[in-house]
Amino acid sequence: MDERRIEPRMLCADLVEIRWKDKNGKGQKAIANLEDISISGACLQLDLAVPLKTTIQIGYPKGTLHGHVKYCVYREIGYFLGVEFDSGQKWTKRTFKPQYMFDPRQLMKPFSQLESESMAI
Repeated sequence: MDERRIEPRMLCADLVEIRWKDKNGKGQKAIANLEDISISGACLQLDLAVPLKTTIQIGYPKGTLHGHVKYCVYREIGYFLGVEFDSGQKWTKRTFKPQYMFDPRQLMKPFSQLESESMAI
């Protein structure tokens, strides 16, 4: 799986409702765990596979993000879906802040500070 998002991903944990239509056009819905999110996409974990290129809606308390499935892979605990938001759809913390969210770039700050301190010695 190639990494294609260039903007920062926020690691997170929250439950979201997803909706899509199966190959017969029948509406489907499931609860998914939101694993990470960025301005242009998200990673979801759920118990079933959703085909590539499927149009999907991610529902959160005050709205919906629309996108399509870019990848769907099975790992030991379930299926992980990469969703790219449709053009005109962007995630922001103001519109939806997951229950648990962490910016992994914060982990690098102490290390970079330590590195600059050790270079000064």
